[in-house]
Amino acid sequence: MAVKVEELLTAEINQPARYLGNELGATHKPWDAASVRWVLTYPEVYEVGASNLGHIILYNILNALPRQLCDRAYLPAPDLAAKLRSTKTPLFAVESRRSLTEFDILGFSLSYELGATNILEMLDLAGIPLTWQERATNRQNGQMPLIFAGGQTATSNPEPYADFFDFIALGDGEELLPEIGLILAEGKTNNLSREALLLDLAQIPGVYVPQFYDMAADGSVHPNRPQVPERILRRVATPIPAYSIGLVPYVQTVHDRLTVEIRRGCTRGCRFCQPGMLTRPARDVEPQQVVEAIEQGMQATGHSEFSLLSLSCSDYLALPAVGMEIKNRLKDKNISLSLPSQRVDRFDDNIADILGGTRQGGLTFAPEAGTQRMRDIVNKGLTNEELLRGVKTAVDRGWDKIKLYFMIGLPGETDFDVLGIAETVRWLHRECRINGRRGLTFNLTISNFTPKPHTPFQWHSVSTAEFSRKQKLLKEEFRGMRGVKVNYTDVRISAMEDFVGRGDRRLAAVVRRAWELGAGMDAWWESLDQAYKAWTQAIDESGLTWKYRQVESGEWNLFEKEEEHDTDADTDTRMNLTAGAGTGAPPLPAGAGTGAPPLPAGAGTGAPPLLDQPLPWDHLDTGIDKNWLKIDLQKALEAATVPDCSFEGCSRCGVCGTDFGHNVVVEALPIPEFAGEFVPNTERKQRFRVWFGKVGDMALVGHLDLIRLFDRVVRRADLPISFTGGFHPNPRISLANALPLGVTSTGEIADFELTESIDIESFREKLAAKLPENIPIYKVESIDLKAPSANQLLEAAEYAITVAVGGSLTENGELDQENAAPVCVAPDANWEAWVKTIVETEAFWRVHTTKSGKTQDVNLRDRLHKLELVDHKPDSSTSARSGTSEGRAVLRFTGSCRSDGNLLKPEHIVFMLEQVSQQEIQLLQVERSQLILGYG
Repeated sequence: MAVKVEELLTAEINQPARYLGNELGATHKPWDAASVRWVLTYPEVYEVGASNLGHIILYNILNALPRQLCDRAYLPAPDLAAKLRSTKTPLFAVESRRSLTEFDILGFSLSYELGATNILEMLDLAGIPLTWQERATNRQNGQMPLIFAGGQTATSNPEPYADFFDFIALGDGEELLPEIGLILAEGKTNNLSREALLLDLAQIPGVYVPQFYDMAADGSVHPNRPQVPERILRRVATPIPAYSIGLVPYVQTVHDRLTVEIRRGCTRGCRFCQPGMLTRPARDVEPQQVVEAIEQGMQATGHSEFSLLSLSCSDYLALPAVGMEIKNRLKDKNISLSLPSQRVDRFDDNIADILGGTRQGGLTFAPEAGTQRMRDIVNKGLTNEELLRGVKTAVDRGWDKIKLYFMIGLPGETDFDVLGIAETVRWLHRECRINGRRGLTFNLTISNFTPKPHTPFQWHSVSTAEFSRKQKLLKEEFRGMRGVKVNYTDVRISAMEDFVGRGDRRLAAVVRRAWELGAGMDAWWESLDQAYKAWTQAIDESGLTWKYRQVESGEWNLFEKEEEHDTDADTDTRMNLTAGAGTGAPPLPAGAGTGAPPLPAGAGTGAPPLLDQPLPWDHLDTGIDKNWLKIDLQKALEAATVPDCSFEGCSRCGVCGTDFGHNVVVEALPIPEFAGEFVPNTERKQRFRVWFGKVGDMALVGHLDLIRLFDRVVRRADLPISFTGGFHPNPRISLANALPLGVTSTGEIADFELTESIDIESFREKLAAKLPENIPIYKVESIDLKAPSANQLLEAAEYAITVAVGGSLTENGELDQENAAPVCVAPDANWEAWVKTIVETEAFWRVHTTKSGKTQDVNLRDRLHKLELVDHKPDSSTSARSGTSEGRAVLRFTGSCRSDGNLLKPEHIVFMLEQVSQQEIQLLQVERSQLILGYG
């Protein structure tokens, strides 16, 4: 049964278009024709989830399958979440608008250690028990959907969240999810129990069912029945660019562009990088597939920007050739290309040639560390010479703002290395100065290193006390340095990421309690103190405070000498991140460059050596050999680098083989000759004035979103639109007046200027074919190019409003004596009398505050041209409360609507009605029926 979404999305709900599910590319499959009904539930607000490439790809793949239906749901913003709870309305999927409990399976993306609290929030809003244990014993067990998670964090270490999910999907989902769908369809046909269905799912490689595994006292995880595998395999799939073409949201999203993956996996071997370890082998996409997906996708979506995605785009050797081919094919479309963070050592003129367009975007590099020694320890594979060459190339090609990412708290780091970050930036400033040009600006992000599972540094221990001390060092060093803006990751966030990310099943209670105390992800940004307090309270209540204290002070240091672990126990050096934690600068790492010390043992405790102790994620087979991680860690202790196996010899990591495949590398291709930059066509050959409507749920799309919609519609319709000149050319599309959010209209006006003359009916047909059905076109006229715009001619607007009596103003305490009109009407007057009184009154004064903050007295009556009562009827609830029979009424009025700010709004009519009636008047519905132009 569909939720009445239109009743929820009232005026106080921000960005209501998030929840409509009617975007271009949305798939509305028949409910009854589907045998399996999915919801991809993204635990972030719509603007984040709807632009996530994995979300889009899996949505498209599932809906391409016969008899499988896939809908979507997102974390509602706090305003809608509060309304769902107050009205006892369950969280719904945006397309079918059905409660999430009506579906067969819900799939959550878990890509961040602290993201599980948002998942619990969504389950609670949906009325679904939070844990698999509660769902198994729930009386509605047979009606509850299966709950699963996928994503980087779920694949890396799902144990802290294992209680919340029926199963975990490990690795890539393109092939795995369709296999799950087949098992679900078969299980429904055979009427399998929930446990039997999960047992069938556990036979699929890549499906981990936590309830079929138990945690031992040492934190390791083992099967509790013979029918499931001891280790669960991570799935690997080949990227398919065509599935990237999908949703085109009405609201602006965080990645408001077409994104196409060019390479999946990274073999650079950075020792801190979890994605690089969890996505091996590297798989390049065939260049022709990339080019075709971009060309078709830009036409189908109407986007003005596209992005090529990879963990390391510059390792896609065909990038310059592919980028130039796309740029040449789309040179007349005013299109820009952006790339994520790039390898600075591969940034050259060929890559600079393909970036940007008419809008040069930002440039981001990640040196990670400030000294060569530290970059070698983490296997960054970047020299000072390569760093300087890449930044100099960027500056020479016109960039004057560059983002740089660094980390502090890396294993073996000294204060010299920390201060080396500032010295590196100072050096780059000095070497890249160009006379006669604006100075170079660096935006730095200094992150706190948190060790991740399945990496060589997974055994390392961090210290938040050291993070704070090192941040203080850097702040002192950067003080007074010009041309540098520095952002630091909050130490408390890093502490929680580490505490949860490498935890075991005991942490499920912490995650749940933190959510109960209000620690959703949004709380970190809105009130970090409150979120941190919730997490620490949850830890205290769970009895795991001792474990968190180890994160604060540091538990061990992989770079300490063996003998330091066996000396005076009172000093407890084993509990420090470094030998000098909290007491000053730590010593230089022993053995760096001279032969490293042996790796730490169990320090006389009787426990296995540190690196041989079981880990909570050892039962997950990611393909990376744990012994190889130990060997690579030893190389880190020696500051020895390992080459990239995509381009040099095999590193013996263990991935390549039958289960995971091998590296697929596309060789560099000849770069096509540059066909020239986009030159905006500013010719104006024809001008059309279009009268259109904004009805139904399109009333919930804001004015700026409507402007962006028309831009994309014109692109999709391939209309010869004229552009403005200047550095940022824009299409010559002009809307007469901004319609307030939530207001419907049958009388909006827009002007379009074209570079060539076309038949008026052809223009109308092309435009209408690409517009949403709730933006109908009523009339199109050809007008003179020299004629004033509709905005300049605008004089008045006609509205129809529905209003109702809400009670006595005096009783409600809302009478505004200062602005009251000098009129009065008998208490038993009706709508006819109130309307007549307004029409006959000469002045209704109200104080108006301008945008600059100045106040002025305005006579609203001067702005009212016409007011009439269209219809009215008693409202039984109103009559019972107020003892009158005024009820509801529909009024039509015409008032000023000029671009100089001389406006009469529906709210002003309500104000006048309240003055003459001495009653609270509620504005229930507004429709603008026409905009009136003054042609002189």
